[in-house]
Amino acid sequence: MIAAILLAAGQATRFGDAQEETKLAADYKGQPLIRHVAMAALASRVAPATVVTGHAADKVMAAVSGLNLIFVHNSGYTSGLSGSLKAGIAALPAEVRGAVILLADMPLVKAKLIDQLVAAFETAASEPDAVVPVRNGRRGNPVLIGRRLFPDVAVLQGDRGAAALLKEAGRHIVECPIDDAAIEIDVDTRAALDELRLI
Repeated sequence: MIAAILLAAGQATRFGDAQEETKLAADYKGQPLIRHVAMAALASRVAPATVVTGHAADKVMAAVSGLNLIFVHNSGYTSGLSGSLKAGIAALPAEVRGAVILLADMPLVKAKLIDQLVAAFETAASEPDAVVPVRNGRRGNPVLIGRRLFPDVAVLQGDRGAAALLKEAGRHIVECPIDDAAIEIDVDTRAALDELRLI
């Protein structure tokens, strides 16, 4: 079983989020940004799909209301990405072999892309520590991390995510060729969202 974790706790300071507002609820093609990602996860082979909330949690949950999701709240979201990743991993059922880490501000990621990562994990000659999508020689997101990395995630500190672990020597990383610019496109600023709306 491969699960999904949607990281949706950040304050999005570059976007200009106010105290009770979140870019993840911003409209993109008629739906909130995060809803696009959540629906991609639910349409893929992964299960369960867990959303880690933090900043503006009520707005985030409202943006994905009615979807079959599990919610975990990271009360320490101001301390950085590691807390959200740890909260998501800790909430996974024991039988989960790995988790696709989805960034909630990447609305172009589709179920097909998620399934490609899962297939690469399942068909590897030996179970990898992680599967990363690669396009034109560059790694992107989302990343699938295997259970062997879960203990290392548990001791991450500050604004460090799974990418920090993948750079360590000796890791068994499978690079999955993905011919899709979605792995490189996230929404950090209002200008980036405006540009994305033109695509």
